[in-house]
Amino acid sequence: MEERKATTGHLLALLTIQIWGTTFISTKILLGDFTPIEILFFRFIIGYIALCLIYSRPLRTKSFKEELLFIAAGLCGVTLYFLVENIALVYTLASNVGVIVSIAPFFTALAAHFFLEEEKLNAQFMTGFLIALAGIVLIGLNGSFNLQLNPIGDLLAFLAPALWAIYSVLMRKISALQHHTTGATRRVFFYGLLFMLPALLLFDFRLGLARLLSLSNVSNLLFLGLGASALCFVTWNRVVGILGAVKTSVYIYIVPVVTVAASALFLHENITWVTVAGTLLTLAGSYISERKAKTIPRKRIAVKSAD
Repeated sequence: MEERKATTGHLLALLTIQIWGTTFISTKILLGDFTPIEILFFRFIIGYIALCLIYSRPLRTKSFKEELLFIAAGLCGVTLYFLVENIALVYTLASNVGVIVSIAPFFTALAAHFFLEEEKLNAQFMTGFLIALAGIVLIGLNGSFNLQLNPIGDLLAFLAPALWAIYSVLMRKISALQHHTTGATRRVFFYGLLFMLPALLLFDFRLGLARLLSLSNVSNLLFLGLGASALCFVTWNRVVGILGAVKTSVYIYIVPVVTVAASALFLHENITWVTVAGTLLTLAGSYISERKAKTIPRKRIAVKSAD
């Protein structure tokens, strides 16, 4: 039973990464008519409405402390993560951001080591991380070997995976509360959108509904809202509950690989030998981290019956 559950977790993680790895295509198309903050807001509004329709039952928390987990998850995993990533793209190269954000599994493992009793750092995970990181760097450089450092943008880019690590740990704690995954994700989206409202006033945001007359814009927004947001956040949060924060985060290594394949398939971008080498290293590193990294099980305390 446990093995079948773990298999389901791995399959859901692969599905999620397949979708997340191709979102850049939709985002790139939408940037012609929308600003980054507009894309972010519209996709999560669509996702939130979809989750309300799918699971309309109210989610009741037992205490304000429990509610704080959802508040923090919405702030870190939805609002701040995507805002910081988008702002970083203004100050530094997209390749820099892509490489830096892909180290999220390391930050997640570090956060889990200190805040989750059952998930600890180990040598096997670190070995896989270093190998995968080398591959991700090669993919990011794409054969140019011209890495330009931009302190402000790069520092912001480092903040993004740290925020995702906090989100992953929070979702691991939320999953332990045994709430319905869709209902829990819906609550996280609500707080994410709530914290996003002040940002709309600071950035160049406009409704501009006339832009929705374009079939291309509508289809790409629906893909981001229904697929990359509603579906993928539910599946990702479910996987975190099954496999744990650290094992689930390892799949993030594969995002650049999917992106490279999608670039070649949909945008007809050339794949260099450096990219191929980077892809192989990334897959090898993720395999080592996932195959050999083992979580430390919780100690079972025998409770004697009062009878």
